[in-house]
Amino acid sequence: MSKQVRVRFAPSPTGPLHIGGVRTALFNYLFAKKNNGVFFLRIEDTDQNRFVPGAEAYIMEALEWLGIAPDETIGKNEKYGPYRQSDRKDLYQKYAVELINSGNAYYAFDTTDDLDAARKLEEEQGKTFIYNHTNREKLDTSLVISADETAKRIANSEHYVIRFKTPVNETLHLHDIIRGDVKFETNLLDDKVLFKSDGMPTYHLANIVDDHLMETSHVIRGEEWLPSMPLHALLYRAFGWEAPKFAHLPLIMKPVGNGKLSKRDGDKMGFPVFPLEWTDASSMTKSSGYREKGFFPEAVINFLALLGWNDATEKEIFSLEELVEAFDLDRVHKSGAKFDPDKNKWLNHQYLIKQEDVTLAKAFAPILAEKNLSTALDMTDEKLTKVVSLIKERANFVSDFWDISDFFFVAPTAYDEKASKNWKAETPALMQELITVLEKITDFTSMNIETIVKDWMTKNEIGMGKVMQPFRLSIVGAPRGPHLFDIVEVIGKQETITRIQKAINTL
Repeated sequence: MSKQVRVRFAPSPTGPLHIGGVRTALFNYLFAKKNNGVFFLRIEDTDQNRFVPGAEAYIMEALEWLGIAPDETIGKNEKYGPYRQSDRKDLYQKYAVELINSGNAYYAFDTTDDLDAARKLEEEQGKTFIYNHTNREKLDTSLVISADETAKRIANSEHYVIRFKTPVNETLHLHDIIRGDVKFETNLLDDKVLFKSDGMPTYHLANIVDDHLMETSHVIRGEEWLPSMPLHALLYRAFGWEAPKFAHLPLIMKPVGNGKLSKRDGDKMGFPVFPLEWTDASSMTKSSGYREKGFFPEAVINFLALLGWNDATEKEIFSLEELVEAFDLDRVHKSGAKFDPDKNKWLNHQYLIKQEDVTLAKAFAPILAEKNLSTALDMTDEKLTKVVSLIKERANFVSDFWDISDFFFVAPTAYDEKASKNWKAETPALMQELITVLEKITDFTSMNIETIVKDWMTKNEIGMGKVMQPFRLSIVGAPRGPHLFDIVEVIGKQETITRIQKAINTL
């Protein structure tokens, strides 16, 4: 590549960052790092009517949590700053006027009523109203009034917009890195508004000007922006600037049915669609986030990378460093990628079991503290780490730990009805004998306990099921949990005997 790769993620602060936006940020990040380039964040807040307080900070925090923080952004390495469009608004009018002077744009003074009347007239003739070459010289524009009249109306603070003058009878042949060659007929395009009389540019003008001034080399964005590609290409041409290379990412689709995954789908279907939890200030409704649901950021990055991209192998677990090494826009698919919440949980499980037991124990400790069980059964840090090592293979999240390990901390208060049917008439006597065996063990470690108990059963020709099933029922209350002798080692001799005695008395 002839010049340095510079790519951007340019969200609007209109609410929480959707997971589709995160995937766009990730692919930009991976492409930049793969090519020794720069990934920067620009906040596109030209639409002040849709601005949501807190959304900008949310975007920043989300990227930080995910480990894909930008190299340049607001308050960080502002080489091409400002990085917030509302702080750049004085730049844009000059470029809008430049397009006017070069004949590539014009002033339009049409009121809402004017446009409604024009639209109605077209509809009465069975046509669809498009503001373009077919009618721009019939409407209230600087194309049909004199320069003096135009200047006078602007000086009188009359409302106007500046529209792009789309070329007529031209076929645009453009290239998209993901979709290949695409073509557009300019006669089917409308003359988009670029600048408003309130001094604010629209997305299209600000986006092009900023990408040029910030030396953006590649525009990697969602498929929904593909229809804007011809206008943006024409704007670059009108300014005489070299256009960046374009790549439009496939949509992220709903898990079931058709359509794009929306912000409303997540909580409705039982999974997050935002990286972090978000509370809507107007309605005070709360939307769940991957962080608060217990997902590891590495797992979120991993499953997002696989939505629309693969490295041509069967590999599914990638660290961020491995993704950077393997990433290639040529391997991004054209078709939409179906979102799979179950696969996401599976990936989180893979990252959970790779975590150090002591790290997971520290994450589990606050859950026990909330239940006032931090010191239950003399649960030292060492014991808690042991518990985690025994259960983590069965969990997808740290929040699952309590439900699959509660018996380590509290004795069962009830016994599984189906398993209790294995408690026969001779069981109490056998359990009493087992207590006698356990009381004599001095080295109360899993392997030693197992050896002694099994030797006792063998010597007395007692069937395995006659002892082990009621033994587990006494300790756990149900046929679940890890290796039974590992459990009794952790809870200790006295607690083990107490639980067996309780079962004898209860069952």
